[in-house]
Amino acid sequence: MLVVRSLAVAALVALTVGLGAAPSSAEDDSLLASGNVAHIGAHPTQAGISGCFLWTAPVFVTSGLDSVRVWDVSDAAHPAEVGVLPSLQFENEAMNCGERRTADGVRRFALIGVDSYQASPDDIQHANVGGGELVVVDVTDPASPRVLSRAPATTSTHTVTCVDQRNCTYVYSAGEDGHFSIIDLRDLDHPREVDADRTTAGVQPFASPTAGHKWNFDAAGIGTHTGWGGASMWDTSKPARPRLLTTTGKAGRGTDPRYEGWNDFILHNSFRPNADAFRPGSRPAFRNGNVLLVTEEDYEQTDCTRAGSFQAWWVKRLDGSRSAIVPLDKVELADLGNFPLPQGSFCSSHWFSNRNGIVAVGYYGGGLQLVDARHPRHLSSFGYAIWPASEVWDAMWVPVYDGTGRQTGRTTNILYTIDAVRGLDVYAVDVPGDGIGALPSSRVGRASDAALPIGLVGGAVALALAVRRRANRVPARTTGGIASLPCEQPPQ
Repeated sequence: MLVVRSLAVAALVALTVGLGAAPSSAEDDSLLASGNVAHIGAHPTQAGISGCFLWTAPVFVTSGLDSVRVWDVSDAAHPAEVGVLPSLQFENEAMNCGERRTADGVRRFALIGVDSYQASPDDIQHANVGGGELVVVDVTDPASPRVLSRAPATTSTHTVTCVDQRNCTYVYSAGEDGHFSIIDLRDLDHPREVDADRTTAGVQPFASPTAGHKWNFDAAGIGTHTGWGGASMWDTSKPARPRLLTTTGKAGRGTDPRYEGWNDFILHNSFRPNADAFRPGSRPAFRNGNVLLVTEEDYEQTDCTRAGSFQAWWVKRLDGSRSAIVPLDKVELADLGNFPLPQGSFCSSHWFSNRNGIVAVGYYGGGLQLVDARHPRHLSSFGYAIWPASEVWDAMWVPVYDGTGRQTGRTTNILYTIDAVRGLDVYAVDVPGDGIGALPSSRVGRASDAALPIGLVGGAVALALAVRRRANRVPARTTGGIASLPCEQPPQ
């Protein structure tokens, strides 16, 4: 297995290097979009994988197969690339931004989760083949991103996430085999993994019944861990000692016959709107802070009626009760509209972001899908935008920044999609209540209308996904437990 994986990674690196030399071509004008979505521009500078917005500066950081790029988004409709760090990496599927206030001002950084490999001419003395590492990239000067520090981890760093983006002192890893890592980032120059067992020498990972793919942290300080075993929710008020609160139980593990298809591979990532207004036992509604939005990924499945759904769950309690998160509704790509479905390609749901119940979801070859989740028991289509050659990995509403450059907590009506074929696309959406239609809520500049050629990129993406699936296709067995809530075993 190791030889096969190494050869595949080497081939992916070769494809990525080839991509860097490929010329751009004219954009295909065959966008298929609903009437409430307008394409503003394309920025084909990298084979895009993931991105994140800084909190105290209108700056967007993207990660691709060949680079980390920094964008000025003060004009949200016209992002301007201002800095590039050449960096070969796979997969860093969830670029994560963090900040720290110091005596010298705010330090801003992005976190690379090394899954298979990472190498950068900025840090030539260190190259990683094999994964298991966090890389801190300083973007305090957006024009000069640089590798600041590294920390090894004993569990998978497929994704890494700040517990608190605005004061990022601890980072959680995706994890594997029923465990995850916590990395102490209080010393940005010398991060280290936390030892979970003080009675045993060495670094010991923490136990989780759902490890592991992604951590998401909400406004109430609750962390949700999604993965093979569904979703679990944790009290992270003491980030070095998190406490398990509840899980999605058999339905989240895909073993409840009443909820067939709710987890055919992994629950991918999550978001709980209005989390700080949580009312236990109340009916499911955003205003009650008890709706958990989730994507379920199954990218090997090419039948778009079963390939991976967007879901809503009801968080009934957070008091240590078992299995207190229950299903509400889910939609596959085939459920969402009257557009042609991709054939024989990836069409699973993937990363998403929420704007007042209008959820933007990347569906790989199924493009950008807008899901109306305002009635979480009845999810429905709100709109879409699909290109004939496209692999949308992420869809992100652009935040509103105030006059000092800080996020206000609101979002614009502008969407970015991060596409492994097309790069970065910009859209304006006619959202409820703003009265401006499908026009951008900030001034529009001229954007490039070129698109990346799909040959080398498509090959690299297909190989990358095959490698990832091959490495992870056997669900991990959960080990260990937590006294207050016994760990639940994922399906075997």
